Amino acid sequence: MIRGLVQGVGFRPFIYRLACRHGLSGVVENRTDGVSVIIKGDIKTVDRFSNDILEKAPPASRIKSIEVNPRMIEEFDSFRIVRSSNSEEITTEVSPDIAVCDDCLEDLENDTERINYPLVNCTNCGPRFSIIRAIPYDRFNTSMAVFPMCERCESEYRDISNRRFHAQPVACNSCGPQYFYSDCETRISGIEKIIAKAASLISAGKSVALKGTGGYHLMCDAFNNEAVSELRKRKQRDSKPFAVMFRDTSSLRQYCHAGKAEQEQLLSWQRPIVILRQKRPLAEEVSRGLNTTGAMLPYMPFHYMMFRYLKTSAVVLTSGNLSDDPVITADDSAEKYLLPVADGLIGYDREIVNRSDDSVMRLIDNKMVLIRRSRGFVPGPVETGLWVDGIFATGAEQKNTFCIGKGNQAIMSQHIGDLKNFATHAFYSESAERFGELFRFTPRYMACDLHPLYLSTLFAEQMAEERNIPLIKVQHHHAHIASCMAENKIDEKVIGISLDGTGYGRDGNIWGGEFFVADLHGFERFAHFDYVPLPGGDRAVAEPWRTACSYLRKYFGDSIDYYSIPLFRKIDDRDLILVLEMLEEKINSPLSSGAGRLFDAVAALAGLCTVASFDSEPPIRLESAVKKGVNLKYPFSAGEVISFADMFDEILRDIKKDQTDMIPVKFHNTISNLILELSEKMQKETGIKKVVMSGGVFQNRYLLERTLMLLRKAGFEVFTHHIIPSNDGGISVGQIAVASKTIGLCV
Repeated sequence: MIRGLVQGVGFRPFIYRLACRHGLSGVVENRTDGVSVIIKGDIKTVDRFSNDILEKAPPASRIKSIEVNPRMIEEFDSFRIVRSSNSEEITTEVSPDIAVCDDCLEDLENDTERINYPLVNCTNCGPRFSIIRAIPYDRFNTSMAVFPMCERCESEYRDISNRRFHAQPVACNSCGPQYFYSDCETRISGIEKIIAKAASLISAGKSVALKGTGGYHLMCDAFNNEAVSELRKRKQRDSKPFAVMFRDTSSLRQYCHAGKAEQEQLLSWQRPIVILRQKRPLAEEVSRGLNTTGAMLPYMPFHYMMFRYLKTSAVVLTSGNLSDDPVITADDSAEKYLLPVADGLIGYDREIVNRSDDSVMRLIDNKMVLIRRSRGFVPGPVETGLWVDGIFATGAEQKNTFCIGKGNQAIMSQHIGDLKNFATHAFYSESAERFGELFRFTPRYMACDLHPLYLSTLFAEQMAEERNIPLIKVQHHHAHIASCMAENKIDEKVIGISLDGTGYGRDGNIWGGEFFVADLHGFERFAHFDYVPLPGGDRAVAEPWRTACSYLRKYFGDSIDYYSIPLFRKIDDRDLILVLEMLEEKINSPLSSGAGRLFDAVAALAGLCTVASFDSEPPIRLESAVKKGVNLKYPFSAGEVISFADMFDEILRDIKKDQTDMIPVKFHNTISNLILELSEKMQKETGIKKVVMSGGVFQNRYLLERTLMLLRKAGFEVFTHHIIPSNDGGISVGQIAVASKTIGLCV
């Protein structure tokens, strides 16, 4: 039995050809718990066969284990592939969607039945997770079931020597799904006419809604500032940066710095968005003043065909949704909601069963780090080293993912989003049900956040009550630390540092600048950032000037002349007076130790972001403004409560000296040195040398790399995230790890 990612990646044809090469007879079949191979041969030949499986497996596969059981079997006169069958409740892995391969791109030019067929695929590439309804992965369990194969496709499907042997989405111009174009006046068929129409719209500064693998995108010329600005306005995007698809690596390198690791990821079969440093600017409206670009390369046949016609070498390719709604997948919904945004719409008549956004990665510390885990990575499991079977972890409120436990695998959902949004919550419920069906999962335990009003918490409470199963509540920042521990397979006490914006604390306050002595069982709070009132609660997150005002009033009382500070000269007098009164009377001003709010306040004082137009804009702009090669820092007081009074005093001095450009780098250096100083204190008191860092703040490349350098130089062993997001997208894995220990399931 071979277990792992071995279905939907051309594994059975690979086994067949390998067995024939070794002269072995027997059978191979997909089962719900893996790929079963029965072979008849001598021990040496079987060993060579097993070694070749590991060494020559298809590139998108991932073998977890090969279990060999010698036994007497029936006689076989050949090797054959048999129909898939069900077995016990254990399930094999489901393949993520795979970018189009080079052979299929060649077929676009030369295969008589697939010339210009924009959904060409084979056993090595094409849709997988986005089209699957159930396992085993066979055509009748996918949205391709409604497209009967033509005679030629069926002959290829059954020909073991063919690259499309048992390729479930196999199709061609004669029998496969077809593209269409529509706008308010016309409907066009015929792929060349469709692409020509799209190219003319893009060249004219218009936008197009385009159906992708896991949902619709919105597209326009990345060099046309008016076009990007208009798309931003129609999409209600405000200032959040847009992702950009480049024609090829040559075009990309003209505008972005891309090292070897970044280029390898851009060209990988997952084809994520990779955040790169800008070399030359695109349209100003693309990144809105940031020095980075979220770049990607074509991954569908249509993308390659499109760039044949386009004059531009780069297009904005952003999620096809409005505001914070989930990406649209259904064609009728796209025509209803996206045609008012775009000037034309291009879709195809195959259903997207499982919605998924583009994944996002960034190079940090010479390693690729996932920031958003979705297309190309989901539903690939995380090996935790813990027995998590039967646990459903519902995740956080924002950047939500949920997680189910099968054996020792944590199977994370795709990126869901902010559950406060009604449509996103519906997507969450739909996906939870789909994962239950797809992985034959029935929860026996529920795990959720400690926050009593999170919708993910309410979902867990309701399910636990309905099913009469135990519910484990996990403190938000403990889950952050546990997620990093699970990813790195750590099961001992560590120095846990969790820096993010918001999490419900045991004392009822908002936490987010936390230093723990922790393991998977629990934690002790060693130190935390100073509490500061947030006037207006969530309003302070949207208007970081409020948090800046709160910090100054906390540390300097009434001695501050707010109007001597450029930030507050931009604020309406009535708003400033109201905030000061709220702070004085302690009205709607919850206490927060959140690191994210500290970054907000400093970004506002530095003149980089007075009002946030998208999530985490202040810290993103603060990082973007860092001057490299500067080692200056601000003072601080690192006791049990970490005070930043001296730091803010120095920041005000820099503002008066007109040296605001130095604030970002000095502030980042301060946080790095603070982490080092507290880690050394904790090590001295506990003897622990392992440091685990998690939370959204550690997506900051400058901060994380400098902190890692300082800690390693001081002799610490440091663990961070790579395959699980450090932001709230990784919370569900931490919850499932803590729940495993709490209910005593660990092996």
